[in-house]
Amino acid sequence: MAEIKGIDVSHWQGTIDWDKVKAAGIKFAIIKAGGSDAGFYTDSKWEANYTGAKAAGIPIGAYYFVGRDCVTAAAGKADAERFIKILKGKQLEYPVYMDNEAQPASAKAGITESAIAFCETMEAAGYFVGIYGSAVSGFQERMDDSKLKAYSHWVAQYAEKCTYAGEYGIWQYSSTGRVDGIKGNVDMDYGYIDYPSIIKNGGFNGWSKGSAAATYTKSVDELATEVIRGDWGNGETRKQRLTAAGYDYAAVQAKVNEILSGKSASTTAAYETYTVVKGDTLWGIASKKLGSGVRYKEIKTLNGLSSDTIYAGQKLKISKK
Repeated sequence: MAEIKGIDVSHWQGTIDWDKVKAAGIKFAIIKAGGSDAGFYTDSKWEANYTGAKAAGIPIGAYYFVGRDCVTAAAGKADAERFIKILKGKQLEYPVYMDNEAQPASAKAGITESAIAFCETMEAAGYFVGIYGSAVSGFQERMDDSKLKAYSHWVAQYAEKCTYAGEYGIWQYSSTGRVDGIKGNVDMDYGYIDYPSIIKNGGFNGWSKGSAAATYTKSVDELATEVIRGDWGNGETRKQRLTAAGYDYAAVQAKVNEILSGKSASTTAAYETYTVVKGDTLWGIASKKLGSGVRYKEIKTLNGLSSDTIYAGQKLKISKK
């Protein structure tokens, strides 16, 4: 799927006019529910933001900001249990996240243990859970990311592109965005996964299993294009997401293999050839040819590139918009 424009908010944004936010083109919001960084609390705007976003028809997720002492499995489990109490009775279309920012970087092993315990506790309670962290100081320096691949990633990096090498469903790309309906700055995000279908059909986050059954509208060809672009992840993660969303994984993967092998009759129509010129970057080509630099990974996947390095005269296959 194409990138989806979203925001994340808390009491710092004050009173939000959610109808204006929706009219401004915002497609999802991740709302702070509470935390343990200043005692244990529910965010003062949680209920108002949840109710307002729901009334405006904006799909939402939630996050819980853990404190600096959340560096043991026991602490992670306890924070998750508090989060579950705050979320009781709510239905969310996006994941529920553990926000790891307050703990000391020296406690990397403990932060990782707490994150696993937090996520396992949330999953046991029926939630589709993820972890928020910086692309560098978070997932690389403060957590052992190799042990956290099973959970959705919400990556923060305020740059022209996200350099995190692993799979991620949301990229927080700015903390100084402006959106009609919100006074002052707001965090801006891009989403890349059809979380509402996965979560509602999987029966997570307060939904009954199969809740989004009526939304199955994508063809195998459309899904194959999204898979090649990287929207559905890789390996077992891809299989789980497609299956949870109600799609035939085997049929989609077969079409992906067909397209990438060049045997598909639609391959010629679906892709064009681009010749790299001096000064080109994958991000720039994606911006120019695909409408968004974020889609540079699609070019890498389609052409079997292992790095971002390209050279003048190189021929690249580019999917047509």
